Amino acid sequence: MFTGIVTDIGTIEAAGTQGDLRVKVSTAYDSATIDLGASIACSGVCLTVVDKSAPGAPGWVAFDVSGETVSRTASAMWTQGRRLNLERALRLGDELGGHIVTGHVDGIGTVKLVEEIGGSHHIVIAASKDMAPYIAPKGSITVDGVSLTVNAVDDTPDGVEFHLNIIPHTAEVTTFNTIAAGQAVNLEIDVLARYLQRMESLRGKA
Repeated sequence: MFTGIVTDIGTIEAAGTQGDLRVKVSTAYDSATIDLGASIACSGVCLTVVDKSAPGAPGWVAFDVSGETVSRTASAMWTQGRRLNLERALRLGDELGGHIVTGHVDGIGTVKLVEEIGGSHHIVIAASKDMAPYIAPKGSITVDGVSLTVNAVDDTPDGVEFHLNIIPHTAEVTTFNTIAAGQAVNLEIDVLARYLQRMESLRGKA
């Protein structure tokens, strides 16, 4: 379980096949505090730590990424040099600064527009029709592991486009400082929206 509050930006140092895809990600996290088997969200994808650097060495963690995960996440995400938003799993007593995030990608969005307005960045992301019922103005959504508030929603013939405002601090501490039109991003809908949609679909069937 996560909150969508990014605490480090990692970079994929190496990616190679060892059965599944194995990626080695540099991080500022102290490896001595990370257990093998721990969960870390990587740009919105919950992965299990399978190896790590020795204490005192330049920090890195390694993950095995299944073919299923690769097929359901943003294109070119698992390549050497790719920067990832990192978040360690929520612990009891931690502040819930964002919203409840599971680290399971529901769909892939495409950045349609990035423009600077008053120092912040206005971003428009397009998503498919099956995502449309779960995206609402002032609702929460996770984009590449970052908890964000939807400012506005436009229904389109192909699906939905939603608007976000990225303040300078958020851009500085996430990969959003280099986000560009045409980029694919991982989307996770608000878990509450998922349950509400399910209840609505069953209304009247009982």
